[in-house]
Amino acid sequence: MSVTNQRSGREIHEMRPVTIETGVAPYAEGSALIAFGSTRVWCTATIEERVPPWLVGKRNGWVTAEYAMLPRATHTRTNRERATNSGRSQEISRLIGRSLRAGINLNALGERAITIDCDVLQADGGTRTAAITGGFVALALACNKLVATKQLKASPITSRIAAVSAGIVARETRVDLDYREDSSAEVDCNIVMNARGELIEIQASAEGRPYTREQLDQMLDLAAPGIRMLAELQQQAIEQA
Repeated sequence: MSVTNQRSGREIHEMRPVTIETGVAPYAEGSALIAFGSTRVWCTATIEERVPPWLVGKRNGWVTAEYAMLPRATHTRTNRERATNSGRSQEISRLIGRSLRAGINLNALGERAITIDCDVLQADGGTRTAAITGGFVALALACNKLVATKQLKASPITSRIAAVSAGIVARETRVDLDYREDSSAEVDCNIVMNARGELIEIQASAEGRPYTREQLDQMLDLAAPGIRMLAELQQQAIEQA
């Protein structure tokens, strides 16, 4: 099932067209292919009836994530990651995991782990925010499967989680940067929120010049409606899956 945001045109406050397609990996407990413009990320959820060693016997579940970029997801070939992931991929993996854990009751999940794999098929900026947004859909579908198979009485999901980038390009605040904008941004910011509008994480870096508190507020103000829209698309995709 595919759900699409059909908005056309690109004003500074507008997102790129967003598509969420579910059921793309039939062997996974939950899956979604998400596109932010030309950026496309394949997200799958895997349920295991075990938890990391530090959680054994504590009756809590766990959600973790792994992020990787396919060799020709970018304009030039990226070496395939083998024995160990790059520092960038590890950092993004941890960000995705932290973000998704903010939307689930781990105690209600029971002693099981859900791994969200996010593989970038095509990169045009905003891969980590797309991965968080699509990864949540895969997570929610996996939890729904636990309910459908009577392993859980109710879904442990507590709130939808979505993310979007924002930044300052040519001294102009913009939302959902594509690669061209991101590569020349003076400030690059990734914002994660839940469907209630509560902040989960802000990653903001001055790439060219320092930024003010007012400019940070402007980026947050641009991101909030975008995340609300993403949360609505997530809900539609989950309900129609």
